[in-house]
Amino acid sequence: MKDKRILTIQDISCVGQCSLTVALPVISACGVETAILPSSVLSNHTAKGFSAWTFCDLTLEMPKILKRWQEENITFDAFYTGYVSKEQIPIILDIVEKTAGVDEAGNKAMLIVDPVMADNGLLYKGFDDDFPQHMLRLCSKADVVMPNITEAALMLGMPYVERQHSHEYIDDMLRGLYGKGARNVVLTGVSFDDREVGIACFDGKSTEYYFNERIDASYHGTGDAYASALTGAMMRGKTLLEAASIAADFVVEAIRCTIDDASHWYGVKFEQVLPYLIRRLQ
Repeated sequence: MKDKRILTIQDISCVGQCSLTVALPVISACGVETAILPSSVLSNHTAKGFSAWTFCDLTLEMPKILKRWQEENITFDAFYTGYVSKEQIPIILDIVEKTAGVDEAGNKAMLIVDPVMADNGLLYKGFDDDFPQHMLRLCSKADVVMPNITEAALMLGMPYVERQHSHEYIDDMLRGLYGKGARNVVLTGVSFDDREVGIACFDGKSTEYYFNERIDASYHGTGDAYASALTGAMMRGKTLLEAASIAADFVVEAIRCTIDDASHWYGVKFEQVLPYLIRRLQ
């Protein structure tokens, strides 16, 4: 079987265990060749704990890189996007169109979108109020989209509910995003009670759930670890629910590995549980 090559497009936060510094090692550990296209470079991530950061926008470099790839006849078997700007979304769609490979069965390269833009009911700093509609344009082209509850609510114009969701609320989100064009939806942060939190997978026909015990801890970058592990697992041939479940367990293990170390407030020690992820894939 031909080895798979994936292109992941998102920022590099040089310190902070998020974005490309998570995606590259996690997907590589899954046994998948991982090419990268940085959307920007930051000295460190922007979450609470760091007082400031540097930022270098790479939007103008992206068309140049695409042109070179075309000249070299470089193609990819899948694409996975994370934190990007609204100006970059049309460029990303162009990259996907022009560098998508086709497998032996004639299937075009898969697009996996993590619509990184919000959490806890609020947009991240630096995003305008119209950004969710720009992100929805990218999600509408995706084979798999994996928003959290906040991101789904913003893209669909629904109210944000923090916990104890109703089945109707979750179903409206899943069907809403599917109706906008996403072929498969993985909704994270689903909670029907205070004991468990998990994911809901919808393929347009049926919904499947997977839950873990709720851990009262929050770390920056866990969404990136989840999305990267799900992407790597899918590229290894796992079903959507299998990949989503493995990714959820991987993140839980990373949190458990980190929770007793107060000095490690800026991310999770995902590197120490990569062997666990590899075993699950085998």
